[in-house]
Amino acid sequence: MLFQTATLLAVAGLVLGHSPYSPPNKPHDDKSGWETQYTATGTAEVAAAAATAKTSSPTSKVRGKAFDRIAIIYFENENYDKAFGDPNFAWFRSKGITLSNYFGVTHPSEPNYMAAIAGDYFGMQNDDFNRNPRNVSTIIDLLEHRGISWGLYQEDMPYSGFEGFSWVNHKNGANDYVRKHNPAVLHDSIAFSEQRLSQIKNVSLVDTSRSLFHKDLKENKLPQWMFITPNMTSDGHDTSVTVAGNWCRKFLEPLLKDKHFMDNTLVLITWDENETYANQNHILGILIGDAVPKQLVGTTDNNFYNHYSEISTVQANWDLPTLGRWDVGANVFQLVARKTGDKLRRWKSHKLDKMFYNVSYAGPFNTAGGNHQYPAPNLDLEHSFSGRKIFDPIRKEWHKSHSPTYYKDSIEVPDGLSPPKGYEAPKSK
Repeated sequence: MLFQTATLLAVAGLVLGHSPYSPPNKPHDDKSGWETQYTATGTAEVAAAAATAKTSSPTSKVRGKAFDRIAIIYFENENYDKAFGDPNFAWFRSKGITLSNYFGVTHPSEPNYMAAIAGDYFGMQNDDFNRNPRNVSTIIDLLEHRGISWGLYQEDMPYSGFEGFSWVNHKNGANDYVRKHNPAVLHDSIAFSEQRLSQIKNVSLVDTSRSLFHKDLKENKLPQWMFITPNMTSDGHDTSVTVAGNWCRKFLEPLLKDKHFMDNTLVLITWDENETYANQNHILGILIGDAVPKQLVGTTDNNFYNHYSEISTVQANWDLPTLGRWDVGANVFQLVARKTGDKLRRWKSHKLDKMFYNVSYAGPFNTAGGNHQYPAPNLDLEHSFSGRKIFDPIRKEWHKSHSPTYYKDSIEVPDGLSPPKGYEAPKSK
């Protein structure tokens, strides 16, 4: 029922028309059903698809106000204090900025990944095989509109654009890659395009000869926006924060000295959610890289941030429009706001104390029930606190919609215990 209501965004032809970098195929010309082309997980099927799957590495050089490249690295399910105390993550904190007031937006994992590029999780409270319809835009549309190259690197994904539910290590039976940790393939606006799928690639520390991240690094073809997900062992999900810290140190420390990576680059290290669901969904964030001013190295930023700040920070840096969702009011990371002129806002402390972000409100992906109507972007947020406008193709797509909207120009986003009106969380039976 979800996908019957999905309509094709007029975005595709518009966003790529202004692209100054090596032009990909226009998504609106691609009507071949790529959303489900690469979902098979059998060994033979994967091998056959891998033999023909397209891989590409568009590049660009669009100057930003505070950084020219951003790499976002997600780890899994860890409480703030435990992540803070890990010696490897402490080493990274000493080299950058500790974000001490960072929050996931709900539980479990998948909705946090969806929110990180779409500006909402649309009621999701599961890790199912979910697909956001094509009329829901993401940060990818905004980046392509400005000609900013992008890519995702998923550890041990079997081939570029793989859309399957998971891929298991055939030597030890361990979970390697999982779809729920890949925000791009959750969105049909990305997955319907062979070109866009070709920019979702693998990274490997076990065998760097097959790692497309390391190939792009060597050839100086890394994109300006990248999202990096370790596998289920490396990210701490099936192991521990110690394993996650070791992986991060092994992967990232050499890159901090590599001129093909460190080129006015900002790296965000964070977690999708905390481990103890009964507590506030408080997670650690770390900013590191040569885009961090020397005087801020080793400091702490206690402003309120969540996964929507990952979108708003990129929007502020490259002067991008908004998605008209929770990205509009999200705080921009302070080191960027100082360059862009964005003003940071604070919660009323007593209100934040009552927000846990550990239950999802209702929505189209909430399998427990409640209102399943898709919320529209709030087109009244055209004159926002930040001054950024809503992406014009979004406005054109949704201006005749009668769908309700609940988005506000505020950092005080709702959760399932304090839900948007009409989207109350289903009651447990």
